[in-house]
Amino acid sequence: MGATQLLLVRHGESIGNAAASRAEREGAETIDIAMRDADVPLSETGERQATAVGAWLRDLDPEQRPTRAWTSPYVRAATTGQRAIAESGLDLLLRGDERLRDRELGITDLLTTRGFEARLPFEAERRRWLGKFYYRPPGGESWADMTLRARSVLADIDLIDDGQRVMIVCHDAMILILRYICEGMTEAQLLETSQRSAVANASLTRLSRPSGSGFWTADSVNDVSHLADDGAPVTTHSGGMDDRPNH
Repeated sequence: MGATQLLLVRHGESIGNAAASRAEREGAETIDIAMRDADVPLSETGERQATAVGAWLRDLDPEQRPTRAWTSPYVRAATTGQRAIAESGLDLLLRGDERLRDRELGITDLLTTRGFEARLPFEAERRRWLGKFYYRPPGGESWADMTLRARSVLADIDLIDDGQRVMIVCHDAMILILRYICEGMTEAQLLETSQRSAVANASLTRLSRPSGSGFWTADSVNDVSHLADDGAPVTTHSGGMDDRPNH
């Protein structure tokens, strides 16, 4: 037996999300942010979104509330989890795990779509040939690489949190990969899911598996109704180029 429910929470809007979207909108080649990815904090909007997640948790039926909580150690995710738990009043220990971190972008880090095509044309062509799932930028990871660490952390969650309802606070690409594994998707189904819509900041995706074994069922996906209920903005900034819809 293993965990019976997963609540997948994307971190609130970060200042990096806002900077990347602005750079794409303005046609820039690079994203103007002077800090490593792991240290990027939430924006004011992201803090409001994290608080809204906490209010939603507080109002949940006790039989639906998470009993365990894991997070990516990246600042934007860990802060989202901390603020949400504090607002909820739940007695949850937030366990950080580096395997839940965002995708490593290697030499494409801080490049916009336009910048990638202009500065690394050979890599852009190689990405088109290999496809979104298997392309690994030099110094970075493919989605397939992320899948290996996601499978590992899910196995540990099942072992450590047997029979528990588990909240995982992480990143848009990781949420897609966790769904790919848990729902038994094919590569084509994963890519179709990623192209359909972006994973919104502070969105909630709930997976259930009452037996504690086998594949999971998605009860709700990319739910942002709690943000509107709390008066927090809905934002849909995507991560790297391979995490954006239609890229």
